[in-house]
Amino acid sequence: MDSSELRTQALSALRELTGRPDAEFHPGQFEAIEALVAGRRRTLVVQRTGWGKSAVYFVAARLLRAAGRGPSLIISPLLALMRDQVGAAERAGVRAVTLNSSNVTEWDSVLAALGDGAVDVLLISPERLNNPKFRDHVLQNLLTEVGMIVVDEAHCISDWGHDFRPDYRRIGALLAELPADRPVLATTATANERVVADVAEQLGADTLVIRGPLSRASLRLGVAPVRQPSERIAWLGERLGDFPGSGIIYTLTVAAAQDTARALRSAGWDVAAYTGGTDPEERERLEGDLKANRLKALVATSALGMGFDKPDLGFVVHLGAPSSPVAYYQQVGRAGRATESADVLLLPGAEDSDIWEYFATASMPAEDDAAAVLAALTDVGGEPLSVPRLETLVGVKRARLDLLLKTLQVDGAVDRVAGGFVSTGRGWTYDAERYANVAAARKREAQAMLDYEATGGCRMRFLAEQLDDPEAADCGRCDTCAGQWWSDEVSDSGRSAARSVLSAVGLPVEPRASWPSGLPSIGVDLKGRIPESERSAVGRVVARLTDLGPGQLLRGFLAPGAEDLPVPPEIGAHCLRVLADWGWDARPEVVVSIPNARRPTTVASLAAELARVGRLHEAGPLTARRETGSPDVNSAFRVRDVHDAFAVSPELAAAVEGRTVLLVDDEIVSRWTMTAAARELRRAGAAAVLPFALALRA
Repeated sequence: MDSSELRTQALSALRELTGRPDAEFHPGQFEAIEALVAGRRRTLVVQRTGWGKSAVYFVAARLLRAAGRGPSLIISPLLALMRDQVGAAERAGVRAVTLNSSNVTEWDSVLAALGDGAVDVLLISPERLNNPKFRDHVLQNLLTEVGMIVVDEAHCISDWGHDFRPDYRRIGALLAELPADRPVLATTATANERVVADVAEQLGADTLVIRGPLSRASLRLGVAPVRQPSERIAWLGERLGDFPGSGIIYTLTVAAAQDTARALRSAGWDVAAYTGGTDPEERERLEGDLKANRLKALVATSALGMGFDKPDLGFVVHLGAPSSPVAYYQQVGRAGRATESADVLLLPGAEDSDIWEYFATASMPAEDDAAAVLAALTDVGGEPLSVPRLETLVGVKRARLDLLLKTLQVDGAVDRVAGGFVSTGRGWTYDAERYANVAAARKREAQAMLDYEATGGCRMRFLAEQLDDPEAADCGRCDTCAGQWWSDEVSDSGRSAARSVLSAVGLPVEPRASWPSGLPSIGVDLKGRIPESERSAVGRVVARLTDLGPGQLLRGFLAPGAEDLPVPPEIGAHCLRVLADWGWDARPEVVVSIPNARRPTTVASLAAELARVGRLHEAGPLTARRETGSPDVNSAFRVRDVHDAFAVSPELAAAVEGRTVLLVDDEIVSRWTMTAAARELRRAGAAAVLPFALALRA
C-alpha cells in the first residue's frame, strides 16, 4: 500500500473517530500513523494536550487490524483515561476492552473475547504487567501476536519525568523482548529534552521522535499573591462564578480537597471532592457530572489528572502549587482543549514547599528498608511472602512497602508469584548516585515552580521553556503580558463565612477493632478482633494537621523541633469546643494522659486544663514501662512497640474503676498508642475510654 492509499484509509478512520466528515490530520498525526503501520517503527510523539494523540493510536490500530495484524495493547495509567478511550475506540469502529481493578467481574468474558479474536484493542494499567495471572497466562500469548504496543503518558517511564512510576519501568524490559519490527508508540504532552531522550533510548535506538509546539493559545494564565487558606477559600467562594463554564479546582492534599469542597458547597456552589480515596464507581459518576456540566467544579487532588477528557473545560484553579512547572502544565492542560479561551489561576500557599518535601521523600526507596525486605525473603528459603506477612517482618508501612517492592522487582531483585513475593537471588545495590541525582532534580523543579510564581515575564513562555519547546513565545494573554484579569476583592462576610466553615473542629477518630495479622511471629500474643471490653470508644481530635482551618495553627505548634510549651489559649478554646459538641454516651469523669517524652509540658497542660474547665478528676499519666519509638512503622511493628508499654498504677486503677476516662495525648498518628493505652485502662476497670488529642497526623 502506497502512502497516498494509506492516507485515504487513515483519514476515513479519523473522520469516523471524530464524527466529523471534514476532519483533517494535524501536522504530525499522519506521519506517526505511517511510521507505525507502513514503517513498523518505534515512535515517540510529544504533542500538547488536545492535539490528538489517541487518534493516532486508534487509527493505527484499526489499520493494522485490517491488514491482518493482531490486537493492539495500550498501557494507560488511569481508569478515567481507559473509560474515555474505550468510548473513543467504539466511535472509530475499534473493538476495545479493558482489564482493570474496577471491572474484575468482567475479566473472564474479556479474556474469552480476546482469545476468540473479537478484540482490536486491550487497555491495561502498567500495574497489570506485574499481576502473575495476567503476566503468565495472558501477556505471553498476547505478545506473540500483538499488532502494536502503545505506552500512553510515556514520561512516566523516565526517572526524570515529573510523574515517574516504578511500574512503567517494566515496559522497557517488555519491549526488549519484542521483534524489532513490532510497532511501538509512546505518547506524552509533558516531556522536556532530557525526558524525551531517556524515553527514546528505552524504546530503541531507531526511535522516531515527532515533536510539536507545546504552548496552548487558549489558556489565560495568572498567579495570585500568597494568602492564608481561609482567605483563598473566601475569595473563591465569591469569585467562582467569574470563571467560564465548569472546571477543576486542584488541591495538594486530600484534606484540602474535602475542606474546600465543603466550604464551597456552603457558599452555594455545586461542587464535589474527588481524591484517591474516592470509590471507583463514585469517581465515574463525578466525572460524568462534570462533563455534563451538572457540577461547577470538581475539587480534586492529582487523582483527577492524566486522561480526564472534557474538551470544553472552562477553567483550572490551583489552591496550592504542584511541585514542578511541568506537572502544573499537565494539569492546566486539561482546560480549553476545544474552546477559544479558558482561565487558569494559581493561588499558591505558604505551606506548599513543606508538602512538596513530604511527597518527594516518601517516593524514594530507603536502603535499610530494601535490605530488610531482601533478608526476610531470603530467610524463608524461597517461600513466597505476602505483603501483610512481609509487614510483620520488616516494619515498613504498607504504601512505602508496595512502592519498594515495585522498585526491587523492576530491578530484578524480587519477583511476584502466586502467593506473594520471592527473592530472585540476584541481589540489589542501592544506587545512591541515581537517587541523589533524582532528588537534586526534584529540588530544581521545586525552585522552578517558585520562579514561575515570581516571574515578571510571560507565563506561557516560561512553561514552554521548561518543556524545552523551541517555539516558546510570549502569549499576550497572561497576567504579566496583558495585566491582571481577575478581581482581588472579597467581602468581609465572605471571609467570615469561609472562616466559619473551615474553623469547624472535632474530627471523630474510630477505634481500632482488630489486631494486625502476624503479631505472634514478632513476639506479641495478640490476634483477631479486639474484645469490646478492651476497646476504646470513638475519640476526637481538634483537626488534622493538613486541614485548612485549625490544622494550620496546630501544624505550627506541633511542628518537629518546636518548643515543648503549654497549650496556648487559642488552641485551648478549640479543645473546649470539641468537648462541648462531642455528644458522648457518658460524660467523662476522669482525665488520664499518655506519657509523652517528646512533649511532656504540652500534654500535662492539656490534661490539667481540660480537668479544670470540665470539673473532672485529673488522675495523672499512665506509667511508662519503656520508650515506644517512632510511629513511622507499619501496624504490626507499632503494636509490638506499644504493647505492654504502659501500666496502670494501683492509685490510677482506683481512680478509673467504673468511670469514664478522657485519655489525652498531643497527636494521634496510627491509633495504636491510644489502642494500647485504652486497653490497659479498660482491663484496670474503666467503664469507657474516650481518646482525645490535639491533632490527627494524616
